[in-house]
Amino acid sequence: MKQPALIIKNLRKVYGNGVEALKGVSLEIEEGDFFALLGPNGAGKTTIIGITTGLVNKTGGSVEVFGHNTDSEPEKAKTFIGVVQQEVNFNPFEKCIDIVVNQAGYYGIPRSVAVPRAEKLFEDLGIADKAEQRGIELSGGMKRRLMIARALVHRPKLLILDEPTAGVDVELRRGMWDYLRSVTSRGTTILLTTHYLEEAEQLCNNVAIINRGEIIASGTMKDVLGHLKSETVLVSLTKPVPQSALKALSAHNAKKVARNTIEIEVGKENELNKAILALHAENLQIESIRGKTGRLEEVFVKLISGNG
Repeated sequence: MKQPALIIKNLRKVYGNGVEALKGVSLEIEEGDFFALLGPNGAGKTTIIGITTGLVNKTGGSVEVFGHNTDSEPEKAKTFIGVVQQEVNFNPFEKCIDIVVNQAGYYGIPRSVAVPRAEKLFEDLGIADKAEQRGIELSGGMKRRLMIARALVHRPKLLILDEPTAGVDVELRRGMWDYLRSVTSRGTTILLTTHYLEEAEQLCNNVAIINRGEIIASGTMKDVLGHLKSETVLVSLTKPVPQSALKALSAHNAKKVARNTIEIEVGKENELNKAILALHAENLQIESIRGKTGRLEEVFVKLISGNG
């Protein structure tokens, strides 16, 4: 029977300067889940990760990792966790293979096991040709991949990714998405924080949004997207936007945002179809229709601003 990978109950953190970073946060992440923890800078995401991994002392509440309390069984709880932190934090003058193999040693894994395991991770992550290079010689994206290999070498059941694709180009980022999907498909639970909300929407099954130390929305990705009462859509016409088009779409808060493009708001009750018909009634042809942002980004912005 599966047990929760992570249970956080009423977690509080007040720093020495009086800043209350966490105000009674509770979360439960099921084994095998791909879970997104989202929020603006300073919301409390990294503090939660720091407490879970034992790097930050909590003020109150409890954390359990696969049934092991981080207060009473801290060492046992840590054996289940692999973490990729925001900042690059390996010795840049060490060879890449040594960075990963030495990490395995901290978990009691002999070198004879760690070396082939590290080589397989390098191959899977597309950095096999970098094994003998020093960390300092890697690009930003390759450094991120190296950190993922280091986090996975002891085969943790819970992988925590704190902004893993920050500064990574689009092609590398999508390659990392595919790899992370394969990791979770093999049963590893992943907790992801990211500012790329498209990333969370594409990858994650469940999501929690935190703001100012409090969870303001949580549930399945579908449930959280359900907070979106209306969606902002960009409609491009085959010719410059006439005033008649804006008038026809006035019920949708229409505004001209480019020579040929109108921004409108549409709800769930066939409002987009009504807008299209209104434009056709004005003998205007539509070239394209697209969302202004991802749906999750719209929900996020509205909830954070208090308009959700």
